[in-house]
This record gives sequence, C-alpha cells and structure tokens, in this order.
Amino acid sequence: MSRQAKDATGAEELTALADRGYFSGAEVLACEELGVTPICPKPITSGARAEGRFGKPDFIYQPDSDTYLCPAGEALAKRSTSIEHGLVLNRYWSRNCGRCKLKQDCTPGTERHVTRWEHEQVIEAMQDRLDNMPEAMRIRRRTVEHVFGTIKDWMGRSHFQARRLQNVGTEMSLHVLAYNLKRAIALLGPSELIAAMRA
Repeated sequence: MSRQAKDATGAEELTALADRGYFSGAEVLACEELGVTPICPKPITSGARAEGRFGKPDFIYQPDSDTYLCPAGEALAKRSTSIEHGLVLNRYWSRNCGRCKLKQDCTPGTERHVTRWEHEQVIEAMQDRLDNMPEAMRIRRRTVEHVFGTIKDWMGRSHFQARRLQNVGTEMSLHVLAYNLKRAIALLGPSELIAAMRA
C-alpha cells in the first residue's frame, strides 16, 4: 500500500501509520527500502510479562558484541541461527541461568532464550519513532477509524452483500466512493466540487 500511495502522490517522503494488527517485520523492512517511514506498534506475543517475568524489552541488545545484556547483568551470546517463515532468526542465551538469583523472575525453563531477527534494528528504530510520537496512533485512529465506522453504519452493521473477493472488492469500492463524494461535498460544497470535476 505504501508503494501505491507513493506512486499515486509522487511524494519523495511518506510516513505510513498502521495499527498493530498489520504488523509485519518483512513489510516494515520493505517500507524502509522504499523510502517510506513506517510507524506500527509491535504486538506483544510473549506471555512472560503477563506472568510477572521479565519480557524481551528488559534485555538490552549490544551491537558491538552481538550479545544481549540480561537484567542480572549477564551477557547472552548468540548460540544458534534458524530460518522460520522466511525470516533469519538468531537465538541468544547464557549457560549461567541456573545460578542466577533472578531466574524465577525470568524463566521457568533451564535457560532464558532471546530471539532476534536479522533486521531487528529496523523494528527498534520504528519503536523509537513511535516512542517520540505519542500522538501518532491517536491521529491514525481519528483519521481512519471513524471512516470505517461510518461506512459500517451505512451498511446496516451487516455483512457484505456480494460473495467472492473480486465482488466484495467492488462493493467496498462503491462504499468508499460514496463516502469520498459525500465528504468532498461537505468540504467544498456541490458547486465547487462539480467545477473541480469539470476542470
């Protein structure tokens, strides 16, 4: 979508906001490569925090040594690399977890493993941007969510009438066209909109 938006607008710089349901490391990397600045919260997939244990953010990556520093001050070295779903993942752990005084706050297993994607620095940079833009997701919600709520109301809070992806796409496109026309009329007025369409 970012590529299409950039092509359609001709913009040199573009920032793409998305909610956490759209998070994908590969898509974030693709945006960066396009020159688009992505902002999308990363979903929290680990249950460690919910269970009162240290989460991955409590482990600090040290790029110079390619290690993680755990909350107890122990260095977790890179021990293995694997490919999962097309992503190269490195796993870090220490063999000293058994002697650690904080082990009960860290892992119920023998060792605490931390996984890092080979392009994790892109995700970390995006998280830094998000931390420095606390209003970003609020702006996205104000800009986008009410549109879908309005369209859903027009549809009677019901399902699409059409079946099959192509037909549903056409139905949604008609809803969006109607919304955009009504919005343009509200902003410009009918006569100015007609004049703009004739130009």
